[in-house]
Amino acid sequence: MIEQKDSKQDSGVDRKIIDQYEYKSKDIPITITVVKVRGEFVPIYEVSISSISRTTEFILEKIRQELIKKVNLGMIDITDSKKSEQVEAKFEEAISDLINKYFPDVDDDTKEFLTSYLICKSLGLGNLELLMSDENLEEIVVNHASEPVWVYHRKHAWLKTNISLTDEDQIKHYASIIGRKNGRQISVLEPLLDAHLTAGDRVNATLMPISTQGNTITIRKFSRDPWTITKFIRSGTISAKAAAMIWLAMQFEMSAIIAGGTASGKTSALNVMANFFPPNQRIISIEDTREIRLPKYLHWISLNTRLPNPEGRGEVSMEDLLINSLRMRPDRILVGEVRRKREAETLFEAIHTGHSVYATFHANNASETVERLTNHPIDVPPIMLPAISLIIVQFRNRRTGSRRTFQIAEITSDSKANVLMQYDTKKDELVEVNK
Repeated sequence: MIEQKDSKQDSGVDRKIIDQYEYKSKDIPITITVVKVRGEFVPIYEVSISSISRTTEFILEKIRQELIKKVNLGMIDITDSKKSEQVEAKFEEAISDLINKYFPDVDDDTKEFLTSYLICKSLGLGNLELLMSDENLEEIVVNHASEPVWVYHRKHAWLKTNISLTDEDQIKHYASIIGRKNGRQISVLEPLLDAHLTAGDRVNATLMPISTQGNTITIRKFSRDPWTITKFIRSGTISAKAAAMIWLAMQFEMSAIIAGGTASGKTSALNVMANFFPPNQRIISIEDTREIRLPKYLHWISLNTRLPNPEGRGEVSMEDLLINSLRMRPDRILVGEVRRKREAETLFEAIHTGHSVYATFHANNASETVERLTNHPIDVPPIMLPAISLIIVQFRNRRTGSRRTFQIAEITSDSKANVLMQYDTKKDELVEVNK
């Protein structure tokens, strides 16, 4: 473990500690030190765990090899997320026996630590698992094997870590594990992967030669403590008056599009607004990669698209799921993101058949949302636009990292966007601009 320093200076002028904190990854105690190092362009995110000697590491590796022979999981257990707890239970039981065999005098705390360490090494993503438990991280990025892992920190933005992966095969192996758990594969024929982890974090992976420097993994972490409307108001993301108006719109089953740029908080806003849905209505969400997470008290079905196999068969598109969802008697339909013409057409058809539909969309303001929807390549007929009652635009300030609701607009009968509330940068709040 790293010792706490009273001074901000560490070993002279070459290192300067700018932040330090601790957390636990399962039962593994982790110390994080953010250090500014001379010669480095960005601060270093140093991960330190309880020291394990080379002898102990050698014995643990021997235990891990015995585990592989002793515990026969089978592909069904690995790919079935519902059986993941049973898989870990099998491992824990086998690990407990082996640790008692090799470390007979070990205390309970050390035994728990060694068990967590071996599960992490055997079932998880190795050292990447240690980073997953840090609530301060938004993004974990592997660019290629010859470069350390990068992280996006809520307080310090992009940081370089002291964690590296062995080689390109290890990156590919981790991507394959994630893909299998989602019923997807990543290979030379299909070098792009969009998937999610059990906790709901989104994963994107690419293989060489598509990513020319090496294989990549990008993990976007979602908060373990879900956003709520009260947190949005407390953090200044939205005003209480605007939240009340959206709540009223949700109660009257008005459809809405949540627009914004990349990482502006569109999906978080959609999750928050879904909390306003009555629990006696059936909700169906449709996504390419699962990001929507709704409270357990809601009557909610989650559907995911599927890519075609190497022969080009078996694809399930968002359009297929939208059409299918209309046969499932939904009261409300949530669409992860509208990107293509056919998805937009099906979405508006769903609204016109009497369903409340909510979707996310890439656009920077309300008028741009209307322009993108009504022009090539999406080409929604302008006459259909008034079916969308609200456009809620999210904005992210890249300098400060803060996210705000930028605009709330209605679609008028002549298919124009009438902005009702707009973010005032000087006041840092939403203000009324039109009736």
